[in-house]
Amino acid sequence: MRRVRYATLLLCVLLIAVASRAQSAIDDLPRPSQHAEVIQRIGVTDITISYSRPLANGRKVFGGLETYGKVWRAGANENTAISFTDPVTIEGKPLDRGTYGLHMIPGDNEWTVIFSKANASWGSFTYDQKEDALRVTVKPQTSELHEALTYEFDDLKPDSAVITMRWDKTAVPFKVAVNVNEVVEQNMRKHLRGLAQYTWDGWNDAADYLVNAKVDPEEALVYADKSIAVEERYENLMTKSQALDLLGRKEEAAKFRAEALGRANAIQSYGYARQLQRDKKTDEAWAAYRANSKKFPDAWISHFGMARMYSAQGDYDNAVKEAKIAAASAPADGTKDFIEAQIRRLESKQDINS
Repeated sequence: MRRVRYATLLLCVLLIAVASRAQSAIDDLPRPSQHAEVIQRIGVTDITISYSRPLANGRKVFGGLETYGKVWRAGANENTAISFTDPVTIEGKPLDRGTYGLHMIPGDNEWTVIFSKANASWGSFTYDQKEDALRVTVKPQTSELHEALTYEFDDLKPDSAVITMRWDKTAVPFKVAVNVNEVVEQNMRKHLRGLAQYTWDGWNDAADYLVNAKVDPEEALVYADKSIAVEERYENLMTKSQALDLLGRKEEAAKFRAEALGRANAIQSYGYARQLQRDKKTDEAWAAYRANSKKFPDAWISHFGMARMYSAQGDYDNAVKEAKIAAASAPADGTKDFIEAQIRRLESKQDINS
């Protein structure tokens, strides 16, 4: 019995000694594996990876220093932690918002990536599979040499990214995706229970997002009506028109678009014409530029709109003439310089719309 107790005590002493070499009791001393943090936003969802960066130091890392088939902390020192401010999917599998301990099981041809509910452990020494929130399997790739372990966000898309762990000559990627529209809609509903519900622009911003994303036009219409109820303006009347268009209610859409344009100032009218031009609705765009010029004949932006129209039609003489009138009264906040640069392009027979 004494021998067993002695052996147990000796083992504890050895473990404490190993731990003390790995981590000082004083937290703010330098560590060989330095701490790093990388953050990426997808839509409105923040993904943060907090980890320590061991160095290869000429060693064979995977299949050597880090054994195949054994759970690894995916970094050094404390376990690597990864947090998501909203629900995500990892390789197509759902994972709730929160902070997770990130562990990996290296393999020659396949790796397991683990998201553990225990996120503040020292390494993987106390890892317990029962605490897994999610496991996925991925294929490792050959990489150029990375002396220090690195996490990077690759293949960025509006609703997804690939997180890649790189160390030595190995890369391990896994895809993270977010249902951006669903997250944004949930956030908007919360936001619109606060002070934003008393402002026209709070409701209109929400409606405008849904219209531009082409999702939930019925709710966009509700938000636009709430905005109009607070204060009727060009912006929310136009948003309502766009929501009605998405719903196929073309006659109503035309009615509210006409009301919006009746309230528009010169810059808003120009913006409407410019958007028609970007949408390749050429005849409508030219009509809108002409209407703006007729309604606001002295506005510099009206003349610049006509310059755009003439330029697109290849009539560079009239385009230069209109652009020079615009430059003469354009604001000196960089706008005048911009227009003068466009004049030089027109004088060289270059279309300023390209």
